[in-house]
Amino acid sequence: MTKEEKYQELLAQAAAVVAGETDMIANMANVAALIHETFGFWWTGFYRVAPSDSPIKGERKELVLGPFQGPPACMRIPYGKGVCGTAWEKNETVIVPNVHEFAGHIACSSESNSEIVVPVRRNGEVIAVLDIDSKEFNTFDEIDKKYLEQIVKLL
Repeated sequence: MTKEEKYQELLAQAAAVVAGETDMIANMANVAALIHETFGFWWTGFYRVAPSDSPIKGERKELVLGPFQGPPACMRIPYGKGVCGTAWEKNETVIVPNVHEFAGHIACSSESNSEIVVPVRRNGEVIAVLDIDSKEFNTFDEIDKKYLEQIVKLL
């Protein structure tokens, strides 16, 4: 089965799993599990946009770890930092063929070598990001981007 065929099947499975469920955390948990089981990536999960713990009014929000599959991960990621914070700031999918060459990469695991981060939006605003890491270099491409962007729209 080709990568695209796997994604087509995954998209249908994800649509079926989230149909009728309104709880975002539950949907994120099942979607992360489906993606992780289908492709066997090193780490698959979500970071949610949450208010900063800073007492300073107007302080930027940060990403907080959400449902995931894989080893323990970074708990909080500042706006604009690392691949996840960059995807959030730019409000666009970021594909990194080699994370060791990404300026400001946050190394939650030394096992990670490539990464894709896809914004999850509500009314055009980023409310979370889907983060997927691979132990292999150059894992992610336009096929991943195309289908993962469709999958996060289901949430």
